[in-house]
Amino acid sequence: MINYEAGISSYETISTLGQCFEGMAVVHLARHLPSGTMVAVKRFNMDRIKHEAHLVEREIILTKQLQHPNIITYHVAFVHLQEVCVVSPLMAFGSCRDLLNTHFNEGLPEQAIVLILRDLLDASVRAGHILISASGKACLAGLRYACPIVLNGKWQKHIHSFPGSTSRNLNWLSPELLEQNLQGYNQKSDIYSVGMVICELANGAEPFAGVSTTLMLTEKVRGCVPQLLDCTTVSTDENNECHGDCDISNNVVSRRFTEDLHELATLCLQKEAIIRPTASQLLTHPIFKLTKKGLFLPDLLKPAMPLSNRVAVNTDEVTNLDVIQQLSDMEVYSCEWDF
Repeated sequence: MINYEAGISSYETISTLGQCFEGMAVVHLARHLPSGTMVAVKRFNMDRIKHEAHLVEREIILTKQLQHPNIITYHVAFVHLQEVCVVSPLMAFGSCRDLLNTHFNEGLPEQAIVLILRDLLDASVRAGHILISASGKACLAGLRYACPIVLNGKWQKHIHSFPGSTSRNLNWLSPELLEQNLQGYNQKSDIYSVGMVICELANGAEPFAGVSTTLMLTEKVRGCVPQLLDCTTVSTDENNECHGDCDISNNVVSRRFTEDLHELATLCLQKEAIIRPTASQLLTHPIFKLTKKGLFLPDLLKPAMPLSNRVAVNTDEVTNLDVIQQLSDMEVYSCEWDF
């Protein structure tokens, strides 16, 4: 077992992977010098985070407490100058959002979606919080946004508090959570988020992208939800072209997702929480039983390559360290690698 030291001198920064925490943290590809192992080092700039420092503490503690093969692990966390640094395994394909942005603008292959969901059917997620390792294992990150359902050692049937740190995640949240009514919400809200992720991974775009927050809330309360875009849901004329002012590509119009995937998304996105299945019930859905044996997720993600291979064949990705530091101080958006 490798011993990861709590000191920045034990890690050689190779390149910048991206930003997270709304640009207040930067994730670097680094080499653990004593072992030569490639890792990800997330560096939180505490001078910029200030009033949300408790979220960093919460994420580190919760991630260390939860021991699960499909939740990202933290090797070690330590303080360096004004930064809190967290060392985690390198998830070489990055996040699903990164894959959608770079290689799958119109959505992932259905079999890839099924393999990812099979690993992650037990938490509120979005594509930016799902990380894919070089071997194809999907892991969940971004636990600073998790809501505690156990209070004073007791499992709460319903939660009534609204987390104040979820502004970036509103599009994935369930109607009952956004309504903040007397009935509250429970783990069935996570199932709704899974449905949103299915649409995001299949369509290549965030749910309710470009829609104002007020309209999004109104539509969810009315029961309106995104659809999987394919030949069965997109209206076309006799020339197989979209009706009206539509910029959907021919690839999307001509493809067809299975009825099972459509049904899975519909089950998750039921407006009434009591109608939604549990995670255990979803895992018995036929779509997971019909998945072809021997499928290897990295093969389905081609032409995307694991990061370590990409750096090996493209030395332009090895960034000058001074430039890395300058980028980490800039208010710019990049893909969210939420390690």
